[in-house]
Amino acid sequence: MAPLVPYVHLPDVTLLPAHLIGDFPPARVALKPFGTLVALGLYAGTVCALRVARRRGVNERAMVSFLTWIVISSFFFAHVLDTLSYYPAEVLRDPLSLLRLWEGLSSFGGFTGSIIGGLLWRYWYKTPVLAYSDIVLSCFPVSWTFGRLGCSIAHDHPGLRSDAWFAVRYPDGGRLDLGLLELWITVPLALVFLHWLRRPRPWGFYAGVICTYYAPLRFLLDFLRERAGVDVGQSLLAGGDARYFGLTPAQWGCIPLFVLGVVLLRRAPAAGLEPPPVPVRFRPRP
Repeated sequence: MAPLVPYVHLPDVTLLPAHLIGDFPPARVALKPFGTLVALGLYAGTVCALRVARRRGVNERAMVSFLTWIVISSFFFAHVLDTLSYYPAEVLRDPLSLLRLWEGLSSFGGFTGSIIGGLLWRYWYKTPVLAYSDIVLSCFPVSWTFGRLGCSIAHDHPGLRSDAWFAVRYPDGGRLDLGLLELWITVPLALVFLHWLRRPRPWGFYAGVICTYYAPLRFLLDFLRERAGVDVGQSLLAGGDARYFGLTPAQWGCIPLFVLGVVLLRRAPAAGLEPPPVPVRFRPRP
């Protein structure tokens, strides 16, 4: 059977052509489909999280602060850890590549960054973060759906050659598209979470479910990544993904992620349903 999924590529939408007025702007200003979808996902996830927070009696100002810390940290480390893990030679040649945050993102780098941001928020405000984190993760599949839709359009995660019906007809032939495969496994999770959110669950429940659901699936999917450098038209996998003892950095990250999920699910019943403490800074003034 031949691949049935077309290779869809959406061009950038020009907002301002280069040199519209004299030398301004110096280069074309364009709206990129991937970045637009990521921004929409961030917006949808934020709206969802704030609605859940209100419903659960969580202080909205504290929730906004927590979201701000983890979003900034996740985007920073998504690039830094992507570059260090997958392109270490590039860092040795050009250390400043770590600061070019627009040149590449890693999902597990983003996960790590969100954890770091949450821990820093906890230290700064001296407030437990399990409930705040659980609200974010209960809505995360909504954001992730938009993000992986962007990946499936950008085709920046080319997999192995394949003639399966669900493979994508890349310019160089049928290939698995790991961004599209992750989209397919994320949509059901998002729908289930939206259904579950109709009634409260113990704090840590959603975090535990998402960790134990995603980690094994991502671990298996990474075996389908293209190993050799390949130019597939709109996307380029230069030199293949780095592997350490046969596993990608993401696969190594899946192991502690799954363990964390199991621990959270075991402890969730004891966490209860009560709203979390509010940091002193966000409490109403007497």
